[in-house]
Amino acid sequence: MRVLLVEDSREIAGVILDYFESTGHEVDYAADGKNGLSLACENTYDIIILDVMLPGMDGFRVCRELRTSGVSTPVLMLTARDTTDDTLQGFSEGADDYLIKPFDLKILDARVNALVRRSSPSVFKKQLIYGGLSLDVASHSAIREGQPIGLNPTCFKILKILMDKAPEVVTRDELIYAIWRDDPPEGDTLRNHIYQLRTSVDKPFEQALILTVPKVGYRLKGST
Repeated sequence: MRVLLVEDSREIAGVILDYFESTGHEVDYAADGKNGLSLACENTYDIIILDVMLPGMDGFRVCRELRTSGVSTPVLMLTARDTTDDTLQGFSEGADDYLIKPFDLKILDARVNALVRRSSPSVFKKQLIYGGLSLDVASHSAIREGQPIGLNPTCFKILKILMDKAPEVVTRDELIYAIWRDDPPEGDTLRNHIYQLRTSVDKPFEQALILTVPKVGYRLKGST
């Protein structure tokens, strides 16, 4: 799961970051509203945890700007003010849930999981199936038309991303960030991994599943 946390309290942010990273989630962080809004518009997240009281631009405005911009990522708002007016305003600006500080981290985790499960069920799927291709997330194994496919960890991750969004296009930038975060290797290493993936997934079969979208990225062929 990829999480964006927008929280100006370094202490609270540190606790949340440590908790979610310890459970295997990827977390981006912003300490103010403007940077949080930029990250949310420039990247793809499964959930946004958004504090109400932020410097520069408060959480209400950030949420409103996100919805106006067409960003539909679930937003869980955090606030230290336990008032009905604040709660109602948060929902009116497009928030999906609301949590009052102080809160139990396990409750925050449960609320986040519930929101992501409703908006992106594939995040929690243990098995992905697309046409004759199946992917077992727990065992990191893949099968196409009954034949096991050997994949290294990077190729497995690429294929999972492609299957999650199939038959939609996954951009090169999305794949590069998912694999290497903010430290991609030099050269076109992604192309080499795609070649390896095609060798395993496509070469032994009559029809190719992995298609190149010129100057954009890759996608899986439409399932019939």
